[in-house]
Amino acid sequence: MADRLAELEARKEQARAAGGEKAIARQRENGRMTARERIEYLLDEDSFQELDMLNRHVASGMGLEDHRPYTDGVITGFGKIDGRKVSVYSQDFTVFGGALGETHGEKIHKIMDLATTMGLPIIGLNDGAGARIQEGVAGLNAYGGIFHRNARASGVVPQISVILGPCAGGAVYSPALTDFIFMVKDTSHMFITGPDVVKAVTGEDVTLEELGGALTHATKSGVANFVMPDEKSVLDEVRYLLSFLPSNNMEEPPRILTGDDATRLCEDLRDILPTSPNQPYDMKKVIASVIDGGDYMEVHATYAQQVTCGFARIDGHTIGIVANQPQILAGVLDIESSEKAARFVRTCDAFNVPIVTFVDVPGFMPGVDQEYGGIIRHGAKLLYAFCEATVPRICVITRKAYGGAYVVMNSKSIGADLAFAWPTAELAVMGASGAVEIVHRRDLANSDDPETLRKQLVEEYEERYANPYIAAERGFIDDVIDPAETRRIIAKSLDVLRGKREELPKRKHGNVPL
Repeated sequence: MADRLAELEARKEQARAAGGEKAIARQRENGRMTARERIEYLLDEDSFQELDMLNRHVASGMGLEDHRPYTDGVITGFGKIDGRKVSVYSQDFTVFGGALGETHGEKIHKIMDLATTMGLPIIGLNDGAGARIQEGVAGLNAYGGIFHRNARASGVVPQISVILGPCAGGAVYSPALTDFIFMVKDTSHMFITGPDVVKAVTGEDVTLEELGGALTHATKSGVANFVMPDEKSVLDEVRYLLSFLPSNNMEEPPRILTGDDATRLCEDLRDILPTSPNQPYDMKKVIASVIDGGDYMEVHATYAQQVTCGFARIDGHTIGIVANQPQILAGVLDIESSEKAARFVRTCDAFNVPIVTFVDVPGFMPGVDQEYGGIIRHGAKLLYAFCEATVPRICVITRKAYGGAYVVMNSKSIGADLAFAWPTAELAVMGASGAVEIVHRRDLANSDDPETLRKQLVEEYEERYANPYIAAERGFIDDVIDPAETRRIIAKSLDVLRGKREELPKRKHGNVPL
């Protein structure tokens, strides 16, 4: 037995350094952790249980039969984060450059199947160059199996992709199918085709960072949800995100009490709005005042910034926040912000996270580019997401709530459970100036003093319509509240709504306006 145990340990020692010491040294010289170091840092100490450590590929050709390292370039298994079980796979760039072959793919298939069956989050630490060329179509088939499982697990367990190196071609589609994508500044890249192919096909000169770097995907494409400066901070952020989410769609998010009194007043909110309705203010200050300890994890923080989305807690319970940001483009909804918010709403609904909206929206972005780009269809995504959501939904109108954009932002007419408005709220089809120009066009044209008349009509419109009381009279909002009581009222409302049960009509699935 001693000899056999020694042989077992020798084989496992080979697996722990499958890429060889030189490749591991190069990885570290480039400022990157090894696949095992990443797992050890991410998970609770001594919690990792590895599977398929001694797997090797069975492919031949192009010298593969002479090079069969253990693990086949990916480490898979289970562990814990803050005491909660998770599944994880970590691609090993030191073995075949992390490229995916048949055995590599089958290991990922196995861990995904087990995680979905057991209701555990799936965390993918991606550091691979795509399909293994030497294995041909077998690698492509393995990728297809991953994509299929991503789709089947969607909305069942949280799926998190961490991009820690180059991801090209097929390697980018699995992350794109997951719920959240993390990237590391300067070292993470995602693209369908690299700069050389782009140059050859289109003639465009573009650097690797410009084409598929973390900041590109965080600000321009919207592919990346979170960008951090280094690998350890990105793994810390993954742990932080999981603290807001349940392990699966059958559970509630964990409650974490911070000692912040749910009944406290937010007196600073009484003075947060500017005197002029046309002046901006920072909606994130409103959010920070209302939530537990000001602890707000913003998702897509640098993309479509006229809407802010993120996770927070009130009375220890996780909530998802969607809010207009008046500091950026007056908080209007456009193609990018509508799609960003719709994705976030659907994620919250999938994982039992109540949704709170803070509304200050002057409308949808006008313009030829928006119309040609499909603002109607993209705006409908957000509308559909809210209409479909069955989690508790609360709407707080702080200032402007104009036209269809007001309706789309979680109004009671599309299913919000409770809606509240500050005394400063303006619920109307449009702003006073625009309304006067349309309704009183003839009067203004025939007036001897159109400017004086326009001013008078605007004041009359604002007095009559630019307030929340007509909506309150009709029951379109449930109450007009003191801004200082916003936190207290949301906390009480969430407590009431926690037992909400709503089922959609039986169907295979809805037809989202993609």
